Amino acid sequence: MMEQSVTYANLDNTIELKRKKKKKKSLRRECLLPLSPLILSLLPLQTLNKPWYRHLANEFARTFGSPFHRIQSSMILKFILGLFWYLLHIVVSLVHIWSYVIQQLRCYIISSGLFAKYRNFSLSRLRYLAVVVDSQEAKHTAKIKQLLSWLSAIGVKHVALYDAEGVLKKSIDFGQTRLRDRSAGTCLDGDVNCVTSRNYEEMSIELLSFTDGKEGIAKAASFLCSDHLKNDSDGCGRTETLFTEANMTKALKAVGYYGPEPDLLLVYGLARCHLGFPPWRLRYTEIMHMGPLKSMKYSAIVKALYDFSKKYQNYGS
Repeated sequence: MMEQSVTYANLDNTIELKRKKKKKKSLRRECLLPLSPLILSLLPLQTLNKPWYRHLANEFARTFGSPFHRIQSSMILKFILGLFWYLLHIVVSLVHIWSYVIQQLRCYIISSGLFAKYRNFSLSRLRYLAVVVDSQEAKHTAKIKQLLSWLSAIGVKHVALYDAEGVLKKSIDFGQTRLRDRSAGTCLDGDVNCVTSRNYEEMSIELLSFTDGKEGIAKAASFLCSDHLKNDSDGCGRTETLFTEANMTKALKAVGYYGPEPDLLLVYGLARCHLGFPPWRLRYTEIMHMGPLKSMKYSAIVKALYDFSKKYQNYGS
């Protein structure tokens, strides 16, 4: 009788143990259900033909291959991806808001003059400043004149204004007087496009457009060609033609389109490029993008000039 009771007890324990194992297996399947497509997708392609991979794929297909399981796992995966995208969007928005607040606070501090370093800094390295404006924004002449007023107040002496379509040349009237005499000394290198203004007596202003660069290159090439033909009149074109940078510089100076090289170029507009500014004048120029002209700020100009005054430029050996 005792032996029979022990046998029944062992049988009950065995049944209970099997029930627990079955329950644990079902729980494991439920946990793996949402992740099964992801696990299979992460396996390397080199294992496609291996027996253990086929066995694993068959097991997953048998266990999780019903339509209900596939729909449930797809919904969970979409929910996780959507939640991740939403959180990422929130983080990026917070970073942009924080950056905007810091920028506005910096602009206020610079404009109020709380930092002495932004009030007193040297412009000795800034002999010539170029400002590139998008042609659509160049039509706002009030903004352009405000910009020149600020630059004059900061202490900038020589400015080149550029827009590709020549809007500034047509729309801005300073009571300009064109200077073609190098002995006048008002403009660096006596460029023919340099103008002075009654409103900005201590500042020389040069107006440029895309045609100045195109026309300058054409005239320089014509000068080089005629000079070469004149020097090679006896050689019947047998000598090899070789033009160097020095020859091009000489030709540009001869036709009056060389001009000074700006130390700093400020770009106003959506494009982060010089928009066709004469490239031979940008060999060592520092370029800064200032954003749209309509959002122009005095503090941003001061900060740009201050940052330039502290930069180290290595021109090579």
